[in-house]
Amino acid sequence: MSVSSTAARAAELLGPPAPVLSLAPVTLPAPGRAVDLELRVSAPVTGDDLPVILLSHGHGWSHHLSSLNGYAPLADFWAAHGFLVVQPTHLSSRSLSLPADTPGAPLFWRQRAEDMTRILDAADAIEAAAPHLRGRVDWSRVAAAGHSMGGHTTSLLLGARTTDPDDGSEPDLSEPRITAGVVLTGTGRGGDALNPTAAENYPFLRSTDFSRMAAPALVVVGDKDDSPHLTVAGPEWHADPYRLSPGPKTLLTFFGAEHGLGGVSGYDVAETTDDSPERVAAVQLLTAAYMRTRLYPGDPAWQAARKGLTTGPGALGKVESKGGDIA
Repeated sequence: MSVSSTAARAAELLGPPAPVLSLAPVTLPAPGRAVDLELRVSAPVTGDDLPVILLSHGHGWSHHLSSLNGYAPLADFWAAHGFLVVQPTHLSSRSLSLPADTPGAPLFWRQRAEDMTRILDAADAIEAAAPHLRGRVDWSRVAAAGHSMGGHTTSLLLGARTTDPDDGSEPDLSEPRITAGVVLTGTGRGGDALNPTAAENYPFLRSTDFSRMAAPALVVVGDKDDSPHLTVAGPEWHADPYRLSPGPKTLLTFFGAEHGLGGVSGYDVAETTDDSPERVAAVQLLTAAYMRTRLYPGDPAWQAARKGLTTGPGALGKVESKGGDIA
């Protein structure tokens, strides 16, 4: 399906796109954090009772894609179709260039999840800092989404656990106010599935446990996403948040896709190894439709969106579900 036809399908299922107003930085005081928490908040200029998406960036080698300034293809689309999108700059962002001895460095896996709870705790402060949002947000309908390392963050928010290598604890970072998630090429299991270098440098990945990741989620992977710098298990590793967690879950596999899923981290960026506007358009529509249906039970957006993109001879991918998730 072409970009234009996918956009037309999105307008049909989700409503026509609205102009988006984006404000950044919105700064939340964060005592005990290395620096205060900076956000970008994006929302349509019209509409009320906007559901919320907390978008967690990945950890690429660029300076600003991994920050509140990245992931515009997703943030712009979701906001244009009726969501408030909140993007934090996590402490792992190269845009901050924190010293290597900062507690939690280099990936700040624990603090990333804590950032999202801090955002939800600060709902009133966010609306006060962005007056165009005042009274327009439904903070009872919240989804989390994240790409790559942001997928790991999203998994933790949905109930996954890992052992903190610094103190041996197994913190529960799940956030009950988040009722749905989208994990985009996230990290998989530890143990012998890890590249030995990754196991040494990122020891928190060794013990990832998805068995308590009970919240509903759409796990999105590419069947060409080998990620040899992290895993020896091949592309299937990124499907672990689906295969090793309880339902309800849905797995969306894109044919020919690599880690960037066609370019979700930014427009025309060098980090994308599988550049495909058609694939990005499909990711935009299918993720928005899933979150719409999950946050508004009975909404048919997901079922209708997947029919045109994952069935028939021109299918861009395939879908499987378990545990009673929306098929």
